[in-house]
Amino acid sequence: MSFFDKIEKKNDFLVGIDSDGCVFDTMEIKQKECFTPNTIKYFGLQPISKYARECCLFVNLYSQTRGINRWPALIKELDYANNRREAKARNFKLMELPYLREWVAKEPKWSNKKLKEYIAKQTNPKAIEELTHALAWSEAVDATIKDMVYGIPPFPFVEKSLIKMRERADMLVVSQTPVEALEREWKEHSIDKYVTCIAGQEMGTKAEHLKYTIAKGYDIDKVLMIGDALGDLKSARSNNCLFYPIIPDHEEDSWERFYSEGIDRFFAGTYKGQYEEELIKEFNKYLPENPSWE
Repeated sequence: MSFFDKIEKKNDFLVGIDSDGCVFDTMEIKQKECFTPNTIKYFGLQPISKYARECCLFVNLYSQTRGINRWPALIKELDYANNRREAKARNFKLMELPYLREWVAKEPKWSNKKLKEYIAKQTNPKAIEELTHALAWSEAVDATIKDMVYGIPPFPFVEKSLIKMRERADMLVVSQTPVEALEREWKEHSIDKYVTCIAGQEMGTKAEHLKYTIAKGYDIDKVLMIGDALGDLKSARSNNCLFYPIIPDHEEDSWERFYSEGIDRFFAGTYKGQYEEELIKEFNKYLPENPSWE
């Protein structure tokens, strides 16, 4: 039995909710204090740390790739850093990481567990060494997050919104964060009781989370994804469902608007169309495609 086989449809409406940066103001602390320092440490970016840090934050916070899985994000960060003018001026040489790149390119469900399984199948000592080092980076990130990220409550109007929706909508967490961290954060603030389930990176992509849950029998026009990244919008669109954006740096205003008008429109069937289009148009202004240094 798969994770999604356990989900039971109880209401006509379905709402998928991203977690990091959407429900919790954790994106900044996780990326700036947990991911980026470990990336610099484990991948030898100390000679260009200033510029590497800019690359990491652009990929994960301030661009259209905001919120993507850590593994493809890592490849993007390293490539950006390696190709910078400042890196070339310092004769910086990036770790080539051919075996990690191969795994990222062909693995559909990136996670520590999947990487461990892949390492176990390797016979090439160089591949084992490189992939084990990459796994150590990911585990170090998780350990740093567990040690540092706590006591961060949901944005204002999150819990009010969950309470307002729970009588008419089934709700699930749709995230690429490891499940252990998601469950810990949602339980810490006693909001896990409002959702049907918590789906993390181990259960597949966000698009798959929505797909398998929608298959329980929901009408597409009664399915909404709430997210703070372009990937969340793409996941919603790949399933032909609605999207509500939590705009970076305007999260509190976004949640208040959702609580005061978005929920009512969703339940009334007046969300789709001009209202949703205007929200997405505003959202896209905050997520550039290209970095300022190019």
